[in-house]
Amino acid sequence: MKYAIVIPDGCADEPQASLGGKTPLQAARTPNMDRIARTGYVGSANNVPPGLTPASDVATLSLFGYDPLEVYTGRSPLEAAAMGIQLGPNDWAIRCNLVNIDNGEMRDFTAGHISSPEGSALLAAIDKALSGPVPGGTDRLEFHAGVSYRNCLVYRTSGTAPFGAQTKTQPPHDIPDQPIGEYLPSGPGSELLRLLMDRSREVLGQHPVNVARKSSGKRPATQIWLWGQGRAPSIQLFAERYGKRGAIISGVDLVRGVGILLGWKRIDVPGVTDYLDNDYAAQGRATIEALRDYDIVCAHVESPDEASHEGKAEEKVKALEEIDRHIVGPLLEAMPTMGDWRILVSPDHRTPLRTRAHAHGAVPFAIAGTGVAAKGQPSYDEAVAAQSDVALEHGHALMRRFLG
Repeated sequence: MKYAIVIPDGCADEPQASLGGKTPLQAARTPNMDRIARTGYVGSANNVPPGLTPASDVATLSLFGYDPLEVYTGRSPLEAAAMGIQLGPNDWAIRCNLVNIDNGEMRDFTAGHISSPEGSALLAAIDKALSGPVPGGTDRLEFHAGVSYRNCLVYRTSGTAPFGAQTKTQPPHDIPDQPIGEYLPSGPGSELLRLLMDRSREVLGQHPVNVARKSSGKRPATQIWLWGQGRAPSIQLFAERYGKRGAIISGVDLVRGVGILLGWKRIDVPGVTDYLDNDYAAQGRATIEALRDYDIVCAHVESPDEASHEGKAEEKVKALEEIDRHIVGPLLEAMPTMGDWRILVSPDHRTPLRTRAHAHGAVPFAIAGTGVAAKGQPSYDEAVAAQSDVALEHGHALMRRFLG
């Protein structure tokens, strides 16, 4: 049996006045996703347990069949795995965004979708100025450049780090255009995080990369924003848990990192990005090719989520149509030629255009393929899922249902 998972990140939404009262999924022309609904079935699953932040780290672990309440330790350790950063048993990884803050408000959590070369140059300056021994001890700080605005701070220690379960940080993408004061780090270790964030403004203020961006009308990266801290998780390999060899294709380090920790093969494809410029056709071709070598392959597509964060309903619709045309459609044509097969389409979490932020709540999924009985549902969308008799309270139960 061959299994394909397609994740249109954050696609679950609410009816939009600009779309004639339809959700983006309802407004988009998605004949292939609708074909999955008609020949299989649509249901709903809650991938984010109460008490955990609704984001791709928690939700993807759940979607891949793991209970986040048991295995989740924080966002950044998952990204560190994708970046090849080894964490010791006492080390902590902390997400380090390059952001644009204007007049004390979170104007842009991506710093204008800064390019990776620009981001790397800025992180090199941050690392030179802020890394090294922590005052008053032998602990050390390391900054590692990632993709675009997504980077990593590692706190190395052979003893006990100052952070803990009571350390609170805020994802910057969940506070668009809001004053940052009440969302700054708090609790154990927060003084260090705030100090580094403050000092980063001095480092980045007149950096040549930012000077050039401002002169060309682009938003500069005004500082770093630290959040998503955690220690290395201990996760059972997917092949041991479910008996399947997997691969992951994504433009996002976080999702790649989840796959790597599960023992899946990371497949990097030129043109597959973390934004609206994603090469959907290349991702679709690579997913089909990977299925020839692996039992289960996941194609994760970030663009619907990014469109929501920017409040662009039409772009979200377009992203869903591109996913349907260039990834889901080709998979439906190719997989039956490989023998027994199944396909699952599901977002990880909800990202409403109204708030431009991630949200708790159930998301719609659709499954079709060998051995899957059709329920006669007309389309793949939130309304059909809400009427389905398949509603999973715990999203991690979906994987066993999918694998059969």
